[in-house]
Amino acid sequence: MSEEKEALLAMRGIGKRFPGVKALDGVDLTLHRGEVLALLGENGAGKSTLIKMLGGAHQPDEGTVILDGKPVTITSAKQAREAGMAVIYQEFNLVPEMTVRENLFLGRERTRWGVVDHAAESGLALEWLARLGLPIDPETRCGDLSVAQQQAVEIARALSFDARVLVMDEPSAVLTDQEVEKLFAIVRELKEQGIGVIYISHRLEEIDAIADRYLVLRDGQTVGEGVVAESSRDSLIELMVGRALEDEFPARSVTIGEERLRVENLRRGGRVRGVDLAVRSGEIVGMFGLVGAGRTEVLRLIAGADTREAGQIWIDGKELAARHPRESIEAGVCLLSEDRKSEGLVLGQSVVHNFGLPNLKRFSRGAVLEEKREREEFLGYAESLRLRISGPEQTARQLSGGNQQKVVLAKWLARHADVILFDEPTRGIDVGAKFEIYQLMNKLAADGKAIVMVSSELPEILGMSDRILVMREGRISGEVENGEGVTQEDVLALAMQEEAAA
Repeated sequence: MSEEKEALLAMRGIGKRFPGVKALDGVDLTLHRGEVLALLGENGAGKSTLIKMLGGAHQPDEGTVILDGKPVTITSAKQAREAGMAVIYQEFNLVPEMTVRENLFLGRERTRWGVVDHAAESGLALEWLARLGLPIDPETRCGDLSVAQQQAVEIARALSFDARVLVMDEPSAVLTDQEVEKLFAIVRELKEQGIGVIYISHRLEEIDAIADRYLVLRDGQTVGEGVVAESSRDSLIELMVGRALEDEFPARSVTIGEERLRVENLRRGGRVRGVDLAVRSGEIVGMFGLVGAGRTEVLRLIAGADTREAGQIWIDGKELAARHPRESIEAGVCLLSEDRKSEGLVLGQSVVHNFGLPNLKRFSRGAVLEEKREREEFLGYAESLRLRISGPEQTARQLSGGNQQKVVLAKWLARHADVILFDEPTRGIDVGAKFEIYQLMNKLAADGKAIVMVSSELPEILGMSDRILVMREGRISGEVENGEGVTQEDVLALAMQEEAAA
């Protein structure tokens, strides 16, 4: 019992069942003051269920939660706050139209003589923001803040409730490298203040940089824990996926064929300024650049999602005059957007209906949808892609990131797309699911597809690309024929050419 008394937070023998599944089975977790504990595991391992218990959204069926040596019961978000627990989810709980001050005091406004005391609220808001070293004006609309600043406001709000345990769920998923460094500075400051942080991330390089200890869940059970500095990346991956990954990126041997996609002088405002590129059958072309370089914009122009001001596009030698996504889709071009939740899927709809959306014409006879045919074809793709679902009627919202990506891929494969544009294909996806996505991309290339892959992760660019195009300020600043001896520094130097020259 001594460990429970010394720990800031202890969870012992935690179990949780949902209909048809045991989400957690005898999980133990220990968090000390001023410590960052990395909570690791594949999607579906039980991480979200565990942290939702600390936030009051779920209650354990078995086990005990101990805070400062005393058992506590948390059945609501209000009780969680009162106990000193704060969970910052991937989707922020801020009202964009309200100011920073108004969001910080929402539901607990400071009043004087029945009127909101703006001055008192601003003073406290500045004090909370100062604890994090944040020079943000409390009267700024939250909708006008960057994602990193909004995240910082969420952290400040947690501190305003005197949070002693702070849970951060994939906090870096949508941050730039520079913003991640600022986030780490905030986390280190929280450690100095004695706050215990549970940090969930699929990016193992972040775990090395910020975490003290790790806890790994797999299939709802604890499978390993230890000190981060004493563990290797490979050992953590093996714990998470339950098997050794010989290589992080699967090897492939593909014959490169004829040109399938050609782009010349593609332009749109200041974001895309005269881009030329070509991709051949069986080829994976990686596209890298710093934030704002124009990579996503190029893919959207090719896919017809945005209107080009100039430039020509050819698919298999035939010019594509598409000014609308429908025309690009008809020509065999598909885009897997970086924001699959808002642009790639209808989250409230079933996975089979998401699959059928771009294929309605083929699955319909007149105005009647042949649901049996749609379902049968979907199940075929679900099996070949190893899609983990409870059934075709499961909603897309309920799937892990990796399985959501597979649903998006399935619907485009059913369209027989020949040019596939991947924008951040593994963002927010665990390491085991990443490997499966890489295998699928290799299979598509082997089937003769032409693939363009935008990624912010240099290891991914180097591990998956035949050639690498580097963008800077809306233009292609260089091209690298990938192979042995090519380093991250080689690619990054092209992305920062102008800054380096200055």
